[in-house]
Amino acid sequence: MESEKIIELKNLKKQYGDNVVLKNINLHVDRGEVVSIIGPSGSGKSTILRCIVDLESITSGEVLIEGNNLTDKNVDKKIKKQMLLKTGMVFQTFNLFPHMSVRNNIVKTLKVVKKIDVTEAENIAKNMLDLVGLSDKIDNFPNQLSGGQKQRVAIARALALQPDIMLFDEPTSALDPELVKEVLDIIRKLKEKKITMLIVSHEMNFVREISDRVIVMEKGEILETGTSSQIFENPLSQRVKEFLNTTINS
Repeated sequence: MESEKIIELKNLKKQYGDNVVLKNINLHVDRGEVVSIIGPSGSGKSTILRCIVDLESITSGEVLIEGNNLTDKNVDKKIKKQMLLKTGMVFQTFNLFPHMSVRNNIVKTLKVVKKIDVTEAENIAKNMLDLVGLSDKIDNFPNQLSGGQKQRVAIARALALQPDIMLFDEPTSALDPELVKEVLDIIRKLKEKKITMLIVSHEMNFVREISDRVIVMEKGEILETGTSSQIFENPLSQRVKEFLNTTINS
């Protein structure tokens, strides 16, 4: 049986003026799969995620979510909105509303985005906070939380919308080292629940452990794609070997 592609990028190109940020990107993520994108800073990893969720317009190519081409000028706006709601995005910075409690950060999002009534939204908020181990912080405000706790609330808020795929853009890069583990543990938990994920990360040991496939990028291009063990134990290209040696041993 053929795998179901949740996300597919075909010949994706993104440029600002003369600066080409992404060149000829072809990749896909299948349902239930965890795919990680790694590579040096400035290689276009985060831009790929932003193109998928329509935060960046693309120069050419196609972005497909569950087979629907969102870059087609004739795509039905309702279908595009439905497809974008199937993607949950967690950013480097937590993007929580500072004037709202943890509960209301999630409830308000559900009400605005999915038009869910307050009672149901509150139940979903409680369940998601329970999943990320923060039920006891439901009435706290963001400034009362550690960075790791804020990121876990951001994950709970994204999960509350019941996306088909979670996108993580360097989810631990803004955290102090001792807080990184608690966020990575939540992502491990999501993998156990078979949640489809596309992760941009510089945490190489974590990427190696959690990924079904790894995509290595540099200068806006994909250098190599393979299973986690193949990329980390037997990369095909010399450049990927050098990058991994430098990163893992630094």
